[in-house]
Amino acid sequence: MTEGPLSFDALRFGSLKLRIAVLYAGLFALVLAVVVIIAGNGLSRFGENSAARDMASNARVFDEIIELRARQMRGAADVLARDFGFREAAATRDAPTIDSALESLQMRSRTDAAFVLELDGSLLAEGGAAVKSPEALWYALDEGTQHGIIRLGDELALAAAAPIEAPDLIGWLVLAQPLDATEMERLTHLAAIDIDAEVALKGNLPQGLTTTAEGKVFEHETTERFLYQVSELPTLEDGLEPRLILRHSLTATLAQYSSLNYLLAVLAFCGIAAVIGLSWRVARTVTGPLQKLDEATRLLGEGKEVTLKVDTHDEIGRLASSFNAMANAIEEREREIIHVGLHDGLTGLPNRKLFIEQLNLKASRLAEGEQMMVIYADLDDFKVVNDTLGHPSGDALLREVANNLRNQLPDALVARLGGDEFAIKITLDNAKESPAAVAERVQACFERTVMIDGQQAECSASLGIAIAPGDGSEGVTLMKNADLALYRAKSEGKSTYQFFEPELDAQARLRRQTELDLRTALRDGHFELNFQPLYSLAEEKMTGFEALIRWNHPERGRVSPAEFIPLAEETGLIVPIGDWVVREACRQAALWPEDISVAVNISPKQFGSPGLANTILQALSGSGLEPKRLELEITESIFIADVERTLSTLYSLRNLGVRIALDDFGTGYSSLSYLRSFPFDKVKIDRSFVEDLANGGNAHAVIRAITTLADALGMDTLAEGVEVHEQLDVLRREGCNYIQGFLFSKPVAGDQVFDVLGIGHGGERIRVA
Repeated sequence: MTEGPLSFDALRFGSLKLRIAVLYAGLFALVLAVVVIIAGNGLSRFGENSAARDMASNARVFDEIIELRARQMRGAADVLARDFGFREAAATRDAPTIDSALESLQMRSRTDAAFVLELDGSLLAEGGAAVKSPEALWYALDEGTQHGIIRLGDELALAAAAPIEAPDLIGWLVLAQPLDATEMERLTHLAAIDIDAEVALKGNLPQGLTTTAEGKVFEHETTERFLYQVSELPTLEDGLEPRLILRHSLTATLAQYSSLNYLLAVLAFCGIAAVIGLSWRVARTVTGPLQKLDEATRLLGEGKEVTLKVDTHDEIGRLASSFNAMANAIEEREREIIHVGLHDGLTGLPNRKLFIEQLNLKASRLAEGEQMMVIYADLDDFKVVNDTLGHPSGDALLREVANNLRNQLPDALVARLGGDEFAIKITLDNAKESPAAVAERVQACFERTVMIDGQQAECSASLGIAIAPGDGSEGVTLMKNADLALYRAKSEGKSTYQFFEPELDAQARLRRQTELDLRTALRDGHFELNFQPLYSLAEEKMTGFEALIRWNHPERGRVSPAEFIPLAEETGLIVPIGDWVVREACRQAALWPEDISVAVNISPKQFGSPGLANTILQALSGSGLEPKRLELEITESIFIADVERTLSTLYSLRNLGVRIALDDFGTGYSSLSYLRSFPFDKVKIDRSFVEDLANGGNAHAVIRAITTLADALGMDTLAEGVEVHEQLDVLRREGCNYIQGFLFSKPVAGDQVFDVLGIGHGGERIRVA
């Protein structure tokens, strides 16, 4: 068989598949080569731009550091220049005093030189300073320049000056710190990149640096590539032209990117081998979007805003959409994190975190003799505004208070800590205002009438104040002490202020320990009940007892109810304690004769708890006590919050069969309306009326009116605090049904109730003649 000659084209591209593979391989190789070149150049440009940006940023940091150091030196010099003794020494040319003061100033400000320059340009005191030409400083100081570069011997130094006035200007106090190699090396350690820094005169700049625009980052190549920035420094010496020279090795920076170029080359080779079997269309479809995504990623990494155009709905299109969403989310989240993390969302004021950071910063920089006042403010009756006008009005009030504080206290740092609590930081100038005067001024900022949507709201605040450094040297301690002072201020009434005192901390610790001991007492059974006899004037015998709680502390002994009951009310422990009293009183009363009842006080907070009726029902069923033998004593304060809910609870308790008594009658504001609202079984006349019987006042008439009204309404009356027979006789004449007091017996322990009743001693019960 004879075959035709094999052509060269047929040998190399004999199939369409091979031609597509070779064509795509070549095209892909070309594309990769271009990508590698562009990426390599891009990396180099990125490295150069990044180094230039870092160089510029660090140059600004150097300028700020030098400016900050100058202000610190200026502040230190100003404090001494204002000192009366120093001014007197300068006016009288008292050299020993001046030298001593300058030496102390150098130690405090950590500077190497301090001197006093008189108005005629001569040095009054050198303080270790080798000033080459004092008269050259005079011109700049006379023109009002406060800091700049001077020459100290053969070195350049940063100097700051403060005028000495007694009262007219008599000279200047100058502090100076040489900017030698050691000082500049210390400053370069603060930079984010490796930088060499030097301060030199303009005439001494190296060749090639004098003709370059100052303040700009530029490249200057010698044996290797360097980035330079030359910036002008302020001068305090006439005829001096100091310059700050910063240098960074660009060669060393770019060397870090060389490994990436090698990596790009390796990736290109591997890519060519991997995509030979891919189609040209796939390559064309994938390469373009990936290039755009790569460029967008680089721009995003540089902090620039970038958005990819979505041309397809396949995986590449979804990737571009995800990238756009990610870029937008990153930018938005950064803004939110910065603002939300440091500011209050409602008022725009700094929040607790930022406030405490500022406190710590200022507390660490307090000058000698300087004080800082920290004020913890809590709005009075803010809950009333929310309850009556609504929460939007409450928010509007908070914004109004915040704006007013910003306007009235422009030099203070005002923050909102949350809710209706604000914090204020004020640096005290003892020469102008006392702490009390500042406190009065701040409190006046809160006391005002605010109109909210046509509604009038009264605003005032209670303030707790701590003063640094005496009350603390860090933000958390100062805030804690100010909070303790605020607690004292609120306990003493509204619209007042209190300064922190060490005993407040001790009281807070005692209060916290007492709270912990209360929980332990409830758990371990340290409470017990005493019983106060109730005497019936009609039957002439004991008919019941009032249960009174007592606390036997294992270390402190008997603790007064006046000490722990208010704390239990405040912490909410009164509810479980009150439940225990109900159960224990029913348990013990079940052992008494069937005609003897027991009365139990129900606190307002316990009355408002949803499980009160269930607790009483369980106590009755568990002890076997008849409901009619249990009497619950409540006060008028339960009607303040919600009258309808209160009456509903009272009727549910009445339905259990227990008796309801109104305690401390006559001391509230609407007693008669309460008697009309609910048919109480008994009304207890407050002991204050019984005590007034011997004073010749109108107590007789008040008691007669109460007993007459109660009798008309079908209610019994009981008088508390009966201690003498004269009181008993008056109460008997005025128609009082029951009496209670030390005339018959003090409160007794549970095991002494039978002795009071006389049971076991002939069966006779105590009668009062």
